[in-house]
Amino acid sequence: MAAPKKKGLGRGLESLFSGVEINAEDLKKEEEFDKEDGIIFIDINEMKPNTNQPRKSFNDEKIEELAKSIEMHGIIQPIMVRDSRNGYEIVAGERRWRAARRAGLKKVPCLIRELDEQQNMLIAIIENMQREDLNPIEEALALEEMIKTHGLTQEEVSRSIGKSRPYIANSLRLLKLPEKVRGYVLEGNLTNGHARAIAGMKDEEKQIETADKAVSEGWSVREIERFTNGESEEVKKRPKARPREKKREIKEIENQLKDILGTKVTVDYNIKKGKIEIEYYSREELERLYELLLTLK
Repeated sequence: MAAPKKKGLGRGLESLFSGVEINAEDLKKEEEFDKEDGIIFIDINEMKPNTNQPRKSFNDEKIEELAKSIEMHGIIQPIMVRDSRNGYEIVAGERRWRAARRAGLKKVPCLIRELDEQQNMLIAIIENMQREDLNPIEEALALEEMIKTHGLTQEEVSRSIGKSRPYIANSLRLLKLPEKVRGYVLEGNLTNGHARAIAGMKDEEKQIETADKAVSEGWSVREIERFTNGESEEVKKRPKARPREKKREIKEIENQLKDILGTKVTVDYNIKKGKIEIEYYSREELERLYELLLTLK
């Protein structure tokens, strides 16, 4: 029997954070808050990771970057938790919790929510998908868990996480890839596009062969498609594709902007033109960034 549907989760995290207004400076000062704000400071050692956390690996370099940002600006968005037998379980915000521990924080700002297992899992998945893309295999495993454990249909999953039904189906197909190919994706050696192109092949040996060549020779998704269409000789003649690396000064600019704005900033640089992307994760944070940018006039 399918589990009863939970309404409102399709709108993401906004409703769960509604009415909470915070800023970076205030989050460094515990005395600025009381329980009426909905935010309380909890001992970092009384919290434990979410058993339904879809992310299986955490990039140590990114955790370190976030820890440095927290040292300077505090935690911009409170961590969402729920009561557990011994303390609290993190629902959303495990990366922030890990970074806060590394930054040496003793207590962190939290929102306590009463959530059942299904809501807990859905929010953990949504939070990861909105804040930082999950590895394609991790995402597929999380979607499969929603369907198998909680009896949701692909249509219900689609509405819950705000992705199309074909997106859900294509994601689940990745779980049928051979273990070696899934390993390449988990390690970041193959992208989502590579994995989906390989998943379209019917022969398992051909899938592994293609994945091996794509990793060792740096094939693009288009080159995988050519190989599957029998154009292997043309692919072999092509020079090995090298991933484009950002210059050190561009990375430094990104880090400086991240420190100033308190959120992830990406600079897409070219000689003649480019763009700067500033990420935000809630309506309140958008308003904070808007007001901050207005002061730069």
